[in-house]
Amino acid sequence: MNIFNVIALLGGLAMFLYGMRLMGDGLKAGSSGTLKKAMEKATNTPVKAFILGLVMTAVIQSSTATIVITSGLVGAGIISLRQSLGVVIGANVGTTVTGQIIRLLDLNSASTSILQFFNPSTLAPLAMIIGIIIIMGVKFKDSENIGKIIIGFGILFSGLLNMTDAVSTLTEGGIVEKLFSGLGNNPFLAYTIGAGVAFVLQSSSATIGILQAFSTSGQLTFRAIYAVLVGIYLGDCVTTAIVCNIGAKPDAKRVGMVNILFNLCKSVLILTVVMVIHKMGLLDGIWDETIYSGGIANTNTVFNLACAVLLLPLVGAFEKFSCRIVRDEPVPAGKYDEMLDALNPVFIDTPALAFGRCYELLLEMCRLARTNINRVFELFTVYDEKTMRRVEEDEDYIDTMADRISNYLVQISAKITLPYHVEIMNYYFSVITEFERLGDHAINIAEIAEEMKERGNAFSRDALAEMSVLRELLDRILDYTTEAFRKQNQTAAHHIEPLEEVVDDLVNTLKDNHLGRLRNRECDVFNGTEFFNLLSEAERISDVCSNVGVATVARANPEIEHQVHNYVSMLHSGRDEEFNRNYKEAHELYFNLLQKKNNVHYDL
Repeated sequence: MNIFNVIALLGGLAMFLYGMRLMGDGLKAGSSGTLKKAMEKATNTPVKAFILGLVMTAVIQSSTATIVITSGLVGAGIISLRQSLGVVIGANVGTTVTGQIIRLLDLNSASTSILQFFNPSTLAPLAMIIGIIIIMGVKFKDSENIGKIIIGFGILFSGLLNMTDAVSTLTEGGIVEKLFSGLGNNPFLAYTIGAGVAFVLQSSSATIGILQAFSTSGQLTFRAIYAVLVGIYLGDCVTTAIVCNIGAKPDAKRVGMVNILFNLCKSVLILTVVMVIHKMGLLDGIWDETIYSGGIANTNTVFNLACAVLLLPLVGAFEKFSCRIVRDEPVPAGKYDEMLDALNPVFIDTPALAFGRCYELLLEMCRLARTNINRVFELFTVYDEKTMRRVEEDEDYIDTMADRISNYLVQISAKITLPYHVEIMNYYFSVITEFERLGDHAINIAEIAEEMKERGNAFSRDALAEMSVLRELLDRILDYTTEAFRKQNQTAAHHIEPLEEVVDDLVNTLKDNHLGRLRNRECDVFNGTEFFNLLSEAERISDVCSNVGVATVARANPEIEHQVHNYVSMLHSGRDEEFNRNYKEAHELYFNLLQKKNNVHYDL
């Protein structure tokens, strides 16, 4: 043995870990939308939740990812702590699938056999060849992502092959035999080593993969490795619990704690049962027998599956213990704090889930801004101090949401690999600004109403009647804006721009009418100025709606994304029949309403 053998071993380990990361990241990115829907449909039935956790972990190749995502969903209030417990136990079983894949190291078929294609020495380069062909030569949705998954699979097995070659050299002189025979005589030391390596590598699958690579030396026995396996379970779950605690609410932290409690019980159960049945002589046939990659994979699967079956009925007890260990925190004073907490850092590695949390907050921003717009117009007919304070309070929340979502999107951007996710991020950055501006315009209108109240002034009956028509038009354009964002509704988005043009026409007409009232001394100068300011704010609200509508259209039609100005100019030039038809219908409707007002008092 020399330093070069150790370097070869560590190099193989690096390739193995990178291949696992590449494959796992690709699988998570490709399945995150499905994962989100499946996790949100988790039920109160522990068995269904168990199956969900098992399947999802088998797909994304990471129990840590599954449990951390589950913790985030609990923190966001999407699933309950009780629902998450079965998922946690299922994730522990699902992670054994990786070991079953790695057991292909045991495959030694003849070169003429079709099974030779499944030998790692053939499978590794074949996977990398297929992966690079897909990335460089094939273009379809998610082709790059699929190529990375396949290449990751190839790198993983290349790393395993390098490790096994290095191990075969290290076995000269009986070094490995001495090491593992020592572990067989000291189960506590074996347990500690397994836990320590899994904690450092932050992956039980990777640690077991290393153990499987060492098994090719033919010097490992069941006695030497069973305690190592059990230690690996605890080392991995401690890392998961730490991640679950980052910026989390109590129930989310309890998910990580349940994982620790489950694995501690699993450790005690396995070690006790193995010791008892060994004393009874029931393990004599395998105790000192050589164990290879397939045997390690099977042992790992049996341990996890048996413990899951035995401990699944005890999920209620795990929940109670976790609640005693992790105490409830004081309820936050802010009514939207719980929604803001949904922007949990644990979702950042899974962009589809992170974007889902952003969407919900953006929708709430839009709702709050629109509610404030409705409130402030009411202040011109019946001024209410309570309404004014509510408007200011909700505006503070709108600003807070905008800041939190923006910061969260910046964090997500570092994890984005798919063009589709880049489109979502750019769109969300656009609408954050627009929804915040809606809130700002509502505050500006409220300040106009407040100043008029302080001066003891009020708009004339005719001015209020005219404003009722404009307000009705703004309600309609805000309806379309909300629907365009909420459902990515292209029909609603296309209706916004014609209405924005009608708003401009109506505002110009109302300005002319008010100038006439000023000349006839039907309105004083101060009221005249405030009315013009109010009209300007209404016009800016419609401009914001226009920006949201155009951004929504551009997201569905990438060809206009960088030619927005040309697109809007084309619409206003009369070259789009749909725009012309919608504009004409809306213009006739609202100008007819304006003509009918006469001396009728229209309440805002």
